[in-house]
Amino acid sequence: MTVAITVSERAARKIGQILSKEGEGAKLRISVEGGGCSGFQYKFDVERTQADDDLVIERDSAVVLIDPASVPFLAGSEVDFVDDLIGASFRVVNPNATASCGCGTSFSV
Repeated sequence: MTVAITVSERAARKIGQILSKEGEGAKLRISVEGGGCSGFQYKFDVERTQADDDLVIERDSAVVLIDPASVPFLAGSEVDFVDDLIGASFRVVNPNATASCGCGTSFSV
């Protein structure tokens, strides 16, 4: 299984913009939780605390944290930012997802 989780250039730019407004030490945490219409859902939070066992992804001014329990669900994924007719949002392109909902924030494995 590929563990690499990447952040696209578009996502890094948007994350950097968000974090710059949050002040010194702000990071974006991405996690996977039970729930949503497909079984699991992605959660995005801005926080300043980083655990010793967090996976840290840095690209340009973006710093992303992923907790160890979420890493297997996100392995091989790319975090992207899409701004289209239905709105602007972060999207996770996840090769582990066998199904997802229409909103793109919920998935099953």
